[in-house]
This record gives sequence, structure tokens and C-alpha cells, in this order.
Amino acid sequence: MPQPAAQRRIGVWLTNSPSPLYYDPARLDGAVRELANTGFTTLYPNVWSRGATFHRSALAPMEPELARRNPSLDPICRLTREAHRRGLQVIPWFEYGLMEPGDAEVVRRHPDWVLRRSDGSALYAMHGASLQTSPLKDLRVWLNPAHPGVRARFIGLISEVVQRCGADGIQLDDHFAWPVELGYDDYTRGLYRSQTGLEPPASATDRAWMRWRRQQLTGLLRELRGHLAQVSGPKRAIISLSPGPFRFAYNHWLQDWELWALGELIDELVVQNYAYSVKGFANDLNQPALVKARSWGMPVEIGILAGFGGRTTDMDILSQKARLAASRGHGVIYFFWEGLWGQYAGAEGGAYRKAMFRQLHGSDLGLRPATGLGSLPARGAPPPPPLP
Repeated sequence: MPQPAAQRRIGVWLTNSPSPLYYDPARLDGAVRELANTGFTTLYPNVWSRGATFHRSALAPMEPELARRNPSLDPICRLTREAHRRGLQVIPWFEYGLMEPGDAEVVRRHPDWVLRRSDGSALYAMHGASLQTSPLKDLRVWLNPAHPGVRARFIGLISEVVQRCGADGIQLDDHFAWPVELGYDDYTRGLYRSQTGLEPPASATDRAWMRWRRQQLTGLLRELRGHLAQVSGPKRAIISLSPGPFRFAYNHWLQDWELWALGELIDELVVQNYAYSVKGFANDLNQPALVKARSWGMPVEIGILAGFGGRTTDMDILSQKARLAASRGHGVIYFFWEGLWGQYAGAEGGAYRKAMFRQLHGSDLGLRPATGLGSLPARGAPPPPPLP
């Protein structure tokens, strides 16, 4: 059943990179004010990235740039306070999930926590890195979701921000995963042997072996669900999941988000749809698992690329995609903050895009009233001056 219009989210992901947002309290306050005035209802600030967090944590280092520039700021808590004051929800985005930099302290201290391939290797080259030439800090490993030490740390990192900041929940994404070729480390082999009496199959895509590993990932999610129920008080903490398409998510990352949704282990599904064309976007809205998800009685939102790096989506295309999503009963979540009307606003200019977003989120989607718009700025108008 599609969500009623009044319950659909209009959200945005906010990050520290590439953006100066997290290091300046005035920028944070200004961003929340602008988003509230433009019809947004939910903010998804990145809180866990590259093995670091954006506050003083007992479990992980502080993000280096924040530690250098403003270690007492605590940007997620400040953002949450300002958002709640304006009636917005905040669901911090636990971007890196179970992934860590290859040189992370936790990896050096606990090598037995690291998942490995059958040849004993563990490193991944992602986002343009190279196994041959990139330094260890730019390569990635995955921590084992079946290991009790990994579970305790993972749940602890999430509980810290939910409790300290009073956040409305947490968001996991495609990095909350068990890459299918991994699981041949000593710990996993021993656990599998003790539970089944068998050695792990040589083929990483053996279906029973995939199912067993998926069950370990599901077990961690179930444990997180139970723990958050204890620490979040009477207000149920939302667990949002932002995966890729279902077949890819399961076959490559062992994410069974259909099972997780039906088992009430997640409260919200944000399916990323970054197709270039409107036609491709519409086709992706028809993927079978997503069509089924509309009948599950939980919010199902669509992630749409607003702008990032060298790719900025024109407002006409963005509007068509957002209206298509809304027509199927979905809310929309944009990636990312600077791609709305900031440094990746493109040739249209920030002032024009901000006005168009406000109109889109009002009468066009039927989610917020589009009042007080006046005349729209011309396309290509210069962006507003940067926030102090």
C-alpha cells in the first residue's frame, strides 16, 4: 500500500566530504534553516566514515579534519538540536557500516576480526583506488558480522550517537554487508564447522554457504534492533536501510532486505536509483522487489542524485524523477546537500534551484504548501553568498 502523501519523507544526505559543512556551527545552523524552509522533512547526516566518527567516541577515532579544526563542535548533535527545533527528523547515516580502512587501528589490533577470501587476502580497492599502487589507508577491509567483538563495537558506535544526540534513528546502507567472496578467515571457518560439521564450500556462491553467512548478518541486525529498543526509551529508534537493487544486494553483499523488511528488522527502505535518464529511472521503479515492497506497510523512499562531483542533475530532470517516485507512493531522498543549491548546483545556479526545490516540494508533490514563492530567479542566476 503506498504511503499517504503526508507521511512520505523529503530528505537529503549531508556529508563532510566534499563539503565544509561539518566544521562550522554557522553553516550547520544555516543548512538546517534552509532545508526546513524548502520543504524538507528528514536529514541523513553522515556520522561514520573512513573508520572515524564525528564526535569523541570511546570506540573509534574522531574524524581527523574535525579534530584539527573544531573538536568540541559535535556536528551531529548540533544538527539534531536545530532540526528538532524546526520539526525535522534526523537519522544519522552510518555510511561505512562494517567496512574499515586497511590501516585502521581496529584492524591492526584485531586482525582476527577481518573477513578474508579463500586465498587469505582481505583488501579491497574501491572508489578509484588500486591494490597495486594505493597506500593502505585508501584500501578497505570488512569486519566480520559474526564475531562478538565486531558486534559489540558496531552496536556501541550506533548507540553512542542515538543516545547522546537524541537522534530519531540510524541509517545503514550497502556497506552493512558481507561481501560474497569473503568468509574464509579462521574465525568464520571455525564457526561454520562448529555449527554445521562441514568445511566452507570452495565456491563462494554456493547457495547454502551464502544463506548461512546471510544469517550471520541478519543476526547482527536483530541484535541491533533489540539493543536500540532498550536504549532509545519510549520513542522507537528508526532503523533505515539504503541498499542497492535486491538481486545485486543479495548476490554481491548478502543483504536480504526483503527478509529484513518482512521480519520488521528495519523500519524504512531507501532504494537508491541513480539512473541518468527519466526512462531508466522509471524502469528501475518497476523492479519486482521494489514493487513488492510497496505492499509491506513500511515507508519506501527513493534515493535520487541531485549533484555530486562532476554530475549535477538539471532541475527539470530532478522534478520529473521526484514526481514519478511520488506517483508510485514513495518519498524522495536526495544525494547530497551540496548538490541541491550548493557547490554542485551546476549551471542553473543556487538561487534558481533553491526556489524550484521549494516549489517541487510544495504543490508539485503535494507534501508541503508552496507559499510565498513570488517570481522565480532566472536559470543561471548566481548562487547566494556562502553562509558565514
